[in-house]
Amino acid sequence: MNPEIFKAYDIRGIYPTELDEQGTYKIAKAFIHLLKQENPEKKLKIVVARDMRLSSPSLKEQVIKAVTNMGVDVIDIDLASSPTFYFTVAKNNYDGGLIISASHNPKEYNGIKIVRARAIPIGLINGLDKIRDLTEQEIKESEIKGTITKEQNALEQRTQYALNFYNFEKIKPLKVVIDTANAMGAPDFEELFKHIPCQLIKMNFPLDGTFPAHQADPFKEENVIDIKKRVIQEQADLGIALDGDADRIFFIDNKGEFVEPGIIRGILSKEVLKHKPNSRICYDIRPGMITKDMIIENGGTASITKVGHTLIKLQSIEEGAEFAGESSGHFFFKTDYGFYETPLIVALIILKEISETNKTLSEITTPLKKYFHSSEINSIVKDKEAVMNRIEQHFKESAKSISHLDGISIEHEDYWFNVRPSNTESLLRLNLEARTKEIMEQKRDEVLKIIQQPL
Repeated sequence: MNPEIFKAYDIRGIYPTELDEQGTYKIAKAFIHLLKQENPEKKLKIVVARDMRLSSPSLKEQVIKAVTNMGVDVIDIDLASSPTFYFTVAKNNYDGGLIISASHNPKEYNGIKIVRARAIPIGLINGLDKIRDLTEQEIKESEIKGTITKEQNALEQRTQYALNFYNFEKIKPLKVVIDTANAMGAPDFEELFKHIPCQLIKMNFPLDGTFPAHQADPFKEENVIDIKKRVIQEQADLGIALDGDADRIFFIDNKGEFVEPGIIRGILSKEVLKHKPNSRICYDIRPGMITKDMIIENGGTASITKVGHTLIKLQSIEEGAEFAGESSGHFFFKTDYGFYETPLIVALIILKEISETNKTLSEITTPLKKYFHSSEINSIVKDKEAVMNRIEQHFKESAKSISHLDGISIEHEDYWFNVRPSNTESLLRLNLEARTKEIMEQKRDEVLKIIQQPL
């Protein structure tokens, strides 16, 4: 098995050349072996789920076979988004789970996300490295096979929990366009909209693992062109776009403009702080100063994290945060059962904010567009460490502060940026933000010139 499929936060590869049924069987066995080592006296129960990709049914079958052959019981929730999977593991106090999904990756891919109890994610820093190594070993199977139980109403339970998280009774009959890219957000939002007075305008809802409309990654501009047009055409109040496994959520305002996740994160922080005053809120190190502003303005404690949903979750749990948001559209709430992505709650809060303020989403977000962002720019470099050192040397005299939490972050009075290395490729990723568009463009080009000049 190609070890490169073991990414920082999950497992992903092209099917069947990099990830196939045999490899999936080995991975599931290795995970159960690890869990048994961690829980030697316990009778384990594991949740298994899948997305709508064409290879997912056969891969899920191998996961169930491996888990039961190891003597562990399976709760099969079959087709589910990652948030429904997390909720089921956490709420029912199961010992962990595996979901077959490659999230926003193109149709050629498939993958596996793995969690422990309370839906705590497993990445390379906390167990995925051990699972990778165990796949190379002979693992003895159990003489007594585990059982398989089918769980039918996982999504309904999760939806009811979301509806009762805060008081959402004042949501008005808004018109909402939702594009799920023929992926796992469709059943989630179809179920939610049964219980609220809003009009749902569906885009690309039939589940289809070939992604006939576009790739399920709303962070790429080409994938939100159609929903932006549709919001205008329908004179809708807003649009919502979801990624492949529906753990990331993005918003389009009533004018057809994409709303920066940093702004959504700030609005969510304000709502959380109404319910949990003075609480801690985490956000990743990529520039998104509006989030920090709104956390502090509303009496919260802002805590910065590394990039990556696994790292954000683990730090947030450790620090007792009530909420966290990643610049890539992951938003996590501390629930009664665990800390994980809850896009249904995110959507309900935004609908509530529009309803209660009697403002359009554009009117709510326009005053929050105080800063100008470069968006993430990737540069191919031979020696990532050497280039980051060069950046530090260039700015160290003028910088207000320098951090090495994740790559290098440098802050000045009028602009701030983060440059961090890719985990898997010879790339440096630049995110820069400034108080004016002119400064952003000038400093973006200055940093890029330093990154791209030959060593």
